[in-house]
Amino acid sequence: MGTYLNIMKNKFLRRFDISRLVPRMGHPSSVPGSDKYIGIKREHPVKIQVLDYNETEFTEKELGSISESLPFKDSPSVTWLNISGVHDEKIIHEVGEVFNIHPLVMEDIANTTHRPKIEEHDNYLFVIIKMAYLKENNGELQLEQVSLLVGKDYVISLQEKEGDILEGLRERIRSNKGKIRKLGSDYLMYGILDTVVDHYFSVLEHIGEQIEETEEQLLQSPSQETLNKIYHHKQELMFLRKSIWPMREVVSSLQRSDFELISKDTFLYLRDVYDHTVQVAETLEIFREMSSGMLDLYLSTVSNKMNEVMKVLTIFAAIFIPLTFIAGVYGMNFRFMPELEWRYGYPLWWALIIMLTIVMFFFFKKKKWW
Repeated sequence: MGTYLNIMKNKFLRRFDISRLVPRMGHPSSVPGSDKYIGIKREHPVKIQVLDYNETEFTEKELGSISESLPFKDSPSVTWLNISGVHDEKIIHEVGEVFNIHPLVMEDIANTTHRPKIEEHDNYLFVIIKMAYLKENNGELQLEQVSLLVGKDYVISLQEKEGDILEGLRERIRSNKGKIRKLGSDYLMYGILDTVVDHYFSVLEHIGEQIEETEEQLLQSPSQETLNKIYHHKQELMFLRKSIWPMREVVSSLQRSDFELISKDTFLYLRDVYDHTVQVAETLEIFREMSSGMLDLYLSTVSNKMNEVMKVLTIFAAIFIPLTFIAGVYGMNFRFMPELEWRYGYPLWWALIIMLTIVMFFFFKKKKWW
């Protein structure tokens, strides 16, 4: 049994993409503060979108360059500058120059392997979060880094690629629903965090449904495919855990700190986001325990099946041992064996064989070994 468990463990390690959990670091010779892109190779054009609003006015535009955002920079209204694509190092450099961002912050933005974190600078907050979503074509889990630069009247969000889960928030701004147009950039930051955290529930709900299906398959007819699904669930949950727990620390730091850029009213909303991150983390841990339990159940089921097979083979071997002994005795080539010359020797041999088989069969049955 121990050898079998080791074999299963080795198969798991071969299938598990541990590189997804280990952050990739920059080149050892890279200069500190350089905004060299680190992440998945992308070639799509960078999209720059600006939403500028106050309680009565709203403007939405697509910009051709970062310099076109200068008219919005010092306006009293709230400006949301969304940049889809951090693989273009030139764009990242322009953001740093226009908004006076520290070079080390720009380096962190260009490195998409960072864990969620928060930093306070002189006139802005720097926040890194992970946005989770499922691919539409195959339902595969994807995590995308989103960097937020939160100033007095602006929020700059930098994503890895175009397309996100924030369209509902943009629609609230367009239609002036809720409080978002009445409050400042700190509330916009809250809205982004709240949307990202709440979407984790949708992702976990999908994973939970898959775990339930795998559990039913495990109880009915476990197979190698079932084991592969269990490993896949464990990998996805470990991948999510790497992002959810640091997110909890980020939100906790926001709602417990005394950042000047965050108003007292927004602190109350951040407390609600923190409660959601706790719920997400607890749900994740429950699913992790379920997947670990399914793996143990699979190994136990396979082991029990193997024991049943071995038991049947052992019983057959036990029945045939005395029969083989009798056949071996009378198969010896001695001339003076009295039974060999006896007229009823052969029928008696068969009668003895059949009787022994029946007796042993019922003996095993009485002992409940059969």
